[in-house]
Amino acid sequence: MGLDITVLIADWSWLGAAPARERPRLLRDAWYDDATGFWEADAPVVDGGWVLPRGPHQDRFALYEFTRTTGSFKPHFWAGSRWEDVRDHVDRPLRADLDTVLRGLIWDGPEGVELRVQPEVFGDGPETCGVLLARTPSGVRELAAAWDRAARRPPGLGVLRAPFDAHAADPTGWVGEFGAFELLLRDWGLILTEAARRGWAVVGLSE
Repeated sequence: MGLDITVLIADWSWLGAAPARERPRLLRDAWYDDATGFWEADAPVVDGGWVLPRGPHQDRFALYEFTRTTGSFKPHFWAGSRWEDVRDHVDRPLRADLDTVLRGLIWDGPEGVELRVQPEVFGDGPETCGVLLARTPSGVRELAAAWDRAARRPPGLGVLRAPFDAHAADPTGWVGEFGAFELLLRDWGLILTEAARRGWAVVGLSE
């Protein structure tokens, strides 16, 4: 699991207007230029983890810098693994909502079936190599609604601490303590909430 991940939200009226097979290149070109490098080099960071890159399409997308992952996909993979250890010890409504959120973003589910990449975003074929996550605006809204229910349901996400500590904690491992797990969930919640508010897509690309 040596992958990196770059998570972006993108204006679907711009991205979706291009042929599906051209969209990965369009999105990569928006945040990286072969001559000058990454557009975000001098970009401002706003509202915590949001990076607003410079460049010709700067109003069409934004990047999210996760709080403690340094761009690696490993913490996301391990968060899914931790959830797999915890979920059987969580009440059914919360389990169902977090299953929905995590299966749509970073986890393959108990059956090991990947549902993170919706073919409506980029189509199928070699052009999608390096796409780790792709959600249409409607797919984002589905996940954002599940996240909102999970985050707002009393007594809150803190109810996961006891089962996490009992069944998933690993002080020496990735996302091995509850605080790191909750923080990663909340980072994803911010991404989903903002993308749903704008009616944008969410995409995760490996570099």
